Amino acid sequence: MTAFEEMGVMPELGKAVEEMDWMLPTDVQSEAIPMILGGGDVLMAAETGSGKTGAFCLPIIQIVHESLKDQAEGKGKGKTIVKTGDVSKNWKMNVFDRSDAMAIDPEGHLCQARDPSGWHGVRSNKAVLGKSGRYFYEATVTDEGLCRVGWSTNKATLDLGTDKNGFGFGGTGKKSYNRQFDSYGESFGINDVIGCYLDLEKGLIKWSKNGIDLGKAYDIPGPLRNEKFFAALVLKNAEMDINFGENAFKYPPDKSWTSLFKAPKDSIFVSKIESGGNTHKPAPNAPQAIIIEPSRELAEQTFSQICKFKIHLAEPNIRELLIIGGVSSKEQCDKLEQGIDIVVGTPGRMDDLISTGKLALHQVRFFVLDEADGLLSQGYGDLINRLHQQIPKVTNDGNRLQMVVCSATLHSFDVKKMAERIMYFPTWIDLKGQDSVPETVHHVVCEVDPTVDTQWKTLKHHVQTDGVHYKDNHGNLFSPEMMSEAVKILKGEYTINAIDEHNIDHGLIFCRTKLDCDNMEKYLMERGRGKYSCVCLHSDRKPPERKANLQKFKDRKVRFLICTDVAARGIDVTGLPFVINVTLPDEKQNYIHRIGRVGRAERMGLAVSLVAVKKEKVWYHSNCSSRGKGCYNTNLTDRGGCCIWYDEPKLLNDIQEHLDITIDKVQPDMKIPIFEFDGKVTYGQKRKNTGSMYKGHVAQLAPTVSELAILEKRAQTSFIDLKYNRKFASR
Repeated sequence: MTAFEEMGVMPELGKAVEEMDWMLPTDVQSEAIPMILGGGDVLMAAETGSGKTGAFCLPIIQIVHESLKDQAEGKGKGKTIVKTGDVSKNWKMNVFDRSDAMAIDPEGHLCQARDPSGWHGVRSNKAVLGKSGRYFYEATVTDEGLCRVGWSTNKATLDLGTDKNGFGFGGTGKKSYNRQFDSYGESFGINDVIGCYLDLEKGLIKWSKNGIDLGKAYDIPGPLRNEKFFAALVLKNAEMDINFGENAFKYPPDKSWTSLFKAPKDSIFVSKIESGGNTHKPAPNAPQAIIIEPSRELAEQTFSQICKFKIHLAEPNIRELLIIGGVSSKEQCDKLEQGIDIVVGTPGRMDDLISTGKLALHQVRFFVLDEADGLLSQGYGDLINRLHQQIPKVTNDGNRLQMVVCSATLHSFDVKKMAERIMYFPTWIDLKGQDSVPETVHHVVCEVDPTVDTQWKTLKHHVQTDGVHYKDNHGNLFSPEMMSEAVKILKGEYTINAIDEHNIDHGLIFCRTKLDCDNMEKYLMERGRGKYSCVCLHSDRKPPERKANLQKFKDRKVRFLICTDVAARGIDVTGLPFVINVTLPDEKQNYIHRIGRVGRAERMGLAVSLVAVKKEKVWYHSNCSSRGKGCYNTNLTDRGGCCIWYDEPKLLNDIQEHLDITIDKVQPDMKIPIFEFDGKVTYGQKRKNTGSMYKGHVAQLAPTVSELAILEKRAQTSFIDLKYNRKFASR
C-alpha cells in the first residue's frame, strides 16, 4: 500500500502517482486530500510546485469515477427498483422521480434547479388517494427564480401544470392546468410561503400565500377523482423548501385539514419506480467538476496532470476536456456533446460556452478556483459569482456542492471576502503563513533616478518605450513626462547591467504590460541573440507560440522568459536562479509570487527589482472598450484616457510594510554588497555552509533543544526518584 492509499486514495491512483515518482504526499496533499474525500470545502495556500494540483485533482478524480461507476452498475438514480418496504417512512421529494437537473438534499425537503434555461420537476415519494380526506403541505421559496408548486398524478409529466394530470400555481401569480395559465391570487417570491390544499371530498384544489387563502383554483375533473395525488413542483433556476408536516407549519390551516405527514396509512400510496422509470439521462455537456485557471499555461498543466493520474482507472472511463482560447470552439463543442466529466479551462472561453448553453452547470459537484488571487486581480470576480449562482448547491444525488479554492496567499482581503461569501465552512490549509521571503532568496532593489544617471540624454540606442509620451512636449528635460520617459529608457539599460554583472544565463524578466514585454524582447535580441536570447509569454501571442516559447525556456534553448504576472502563473522551473522585476507589481502579494520563482528546492536565487524614484506614466486599460488593443488615448483616466501615474516608491513601501523588512539597495552597476551571500553561493545551486557564518533555523535552535533535553531528563529522573521514595516510605 502506498502512502497515498493510506489517505483513502484508490490503488489505481496510487499506482499512477508512484510511477510519477511521488513516493510521499506533500504537506498540502496530506492535509487536503482527506478533507476533499470527506466532502469538505477546502481553501489552501501553497506555491506552485508544492503539489497543490494533485491535492485537489486526485480526490476529485476518485469521487467522479466512483459516481460514474455507481451509475453504470445501476446504483444511480432511475436504475434501482424501489419496493414499498425500501422507502422511507417519512414524506420526501423523490430522488428517483425527478428531472436531471433537480437537486434534492438528503432530508428530501430542499429542492433546487440551477438550470437558467429549462424547467425541472419532481414529485413526492408518496401519494394520497381515495374519495375522502383533506390534505395540506407548505412550500417556502428560499431563493430567487421561477417556480410552480401543487399536485400531480402518477400519469403527469414532471413539468407540472402543462398536461391534464397536474395542477400548479406559479410565482408569476398564474395557476396552470393543461397548458392553460390563468391569473390567480398574486405573484410570490423569495421567503413567501405557499400552502397547497387538496380536498378529495369536494374534489377541489386551492392555494394560500403567507396564510391568506386564495380561494378555489380548480375542480378536479371526474376522471382524476380516483387517481393518486403527489406533492409536486417544477423549478427554473430556483429553490424551494417543502414541509409535509413533520415540522410546525409557518401558516397552519384550520383543523379540518390534515398534513400529508399525518395522512392515514390506508390512504397512502408508496411510489414504485421501476428500473428505467426515470428516463432523464445525465446531459452529456454537464460535467461533474469545473476547474478554472487564470492562464492557458496553468490550465494545460492541470489538464496534463489529470490525464496522468487517471491512466490506470478501468471502466467507466473519465472524460476530461481542456477549454482554452486559441483552440477551435467547434472541436470543444463536439466533445461536450459526446459527453464530458471534468472540465479544465480559462475563464473567457468557459464563459462563452456557458452563456451560449454549450456547457451546462446543473450537474457540477466540484467547483475549483485555482490561483484565485490571480483570477480576482484579472477582474473575474463577477464571473465567479455568476457561475456559483448557476451551480446547484445540492447535487442531484443529494450531496452538497464542494468548492476548492487555491491561492498564493490566504491573507488577501479579496480572497477572504470571496471565501466568506460562497464557500461552506471551508477548512483553511495555510502552509505559507503570513507572506515572507524564503531564506534561499536574495532580493535587492535598484533605484532608477534620471536626475542622477543622465545617460538617457545621450543614448543613441535604447529600449523602445511604450508610447505614452509621444504626444507630450519634450522641450523641458525635467518635466514629469520627460522624467517618466527617462525612467523607461534607464530600466532597459539596468536590465542589461544586471545580466552582465551576474552572468545571468537563465532567468525570468517581469514587465508590467504585454507591450513592455514585446519591447524588452526586441531590445534584448538587438543587443545580442546569443547572450541575451529570450522569448515572450503573454496572452497576445498565439497559443502555439506561447507553448513553444515556454518549452524553449524550460529546455534552456533561450536564456530569458519575459512575461507579465498573469502569464507567469503556473510556471515551475526547477533551479531557476534569477528574476528581474523591470517594474514592481501592482499588488504587494505578487512581489512574493514573483521572487518566489527562485530559491526553490534549497537552491539559492537572486531577485533584482528596478524601482523608479520618479513617478512613471503607464498604460491602464481597465475601462478601455478594446482592452488596450489599438488604443492611443494617452490622457489620464480621470480625463477619460487610459493612463495613470505609477508611484513605485509607494509600492515599495507597501511591500516592505507587508513583509516587515527593509529590502537592501544596490547601485546601477548591480554589484551585491559584501556579506554572507557574496562569494559563498552560486545562484541556482544549493548553498554550501563551508566557510560561512550562516546558520539555518535547525542550527540556531540546536543549543536550546539540547538544554530542553537535559531539563526533560532531570524532570523524569526526579519523578521516578520521588515515586519510589514514596513507595518505600509507605512500607
